[in-house]
Amino acid sequence: MAIRYDITHTTVYRYKTPVTFGLHRVMFRPRDSHDLRVLATDLEVSPQAYVRMIQDPHSNSVALVQPMGEATELRIVCSFTIEHVPTPIDELALDPAAEVLPFAYSLEERLDLEHYLRPHHDDPDGTLIRWAHQFLHTDQPNNTRDVLTRMNAHVGQSLRYVARDEEGTQTPLQTLTLGSGSCRDYALLMMEAARRLGIATRFVSGYLYDAALDTGEAEPGQAVTGSGSTHAWLHAYLPGAGWVAFDPTNNLMASSQLIRVGVARDPALAAPISGSWYGDAEAYEGLEATVVVRRLPG
Repeated sequence: MAIRYDITHTTVYRYKTPVTFGLHRVMFRPRDSHDLRVLATDLEVSPQAYVRMIQDPHSNSVALVQPMGEATELRIVCSFTIEHVPTPIDELALDPAAEVLPFAYSLEERLDLEHYLRPHHDDPDGTLIRWAHQFLHTDQPNNTRDVLTRMNAHVGQSLRYVARDEEGTQTPLQTLTLGSGSCRDYALLMMEAARRLGIATRFVSGYLYDAALDTGEAEPGQAVTGSGSTHAWLHAYLPGAGWVAFDPTNNLMASSQLIRVGVARDPALAAPISGSWYGDAEAYEGLEATVVVRRLPG
């Protein structure tokens, strides 16, 4: 069943004295695909800005925004309406050769998945690979989907969620040492662990639907963490099923609550908004970001 959502993402940067702005990269518009159709989009920038749309190497839709003149405030409002048709995870049949770990991707797949298979963060003492191996049985075959399901559930159950407004992502080892992290830290931890089991993964940036914020009443079994701002999760590439969504923050898999915007091999490449400004070093006052995700009737 198709579900329609309205999403509005407002970001405001404030400065004590007027500053000028460099180029800003804004990743806000989803890309059309079989499971997600973009019905309308809008981008408002103040002060006035020159905007051009491009596709990055991952075919994400990116707005390059160049604000004009000086100002004490930069306001970027991204809004769009989508139609989302997720496929339930139990309907995503795997290729028989990939049902049990370890499995091998075809030569053609490996060529395309190389950057998603190779770990991006060091694990000098084997801490992360030992953490990943706890989800493997030693006395029976390891069903690929079951291993990922156990890992997805364990992250949220064993770690403490801590929201962070500052940019950047903890390394997987930092997240394990601290025993806590944000949604993007959880996603990166599971990505790197799955890569060490031979599974290709990628980072996903987007939004999370929370009925409690929309209607004031949570739907049964749908209480979520990390809504009201941008959200992050991961995709695992499973032959026969393709890219399958796993959200370790909320233990969601291929869920209609996850609204994809951008994908990348590493979180640093999928920032919703990034850019620069020029002025007094003490001018920066802070930022305010709000996200509203509303499910439309029908």
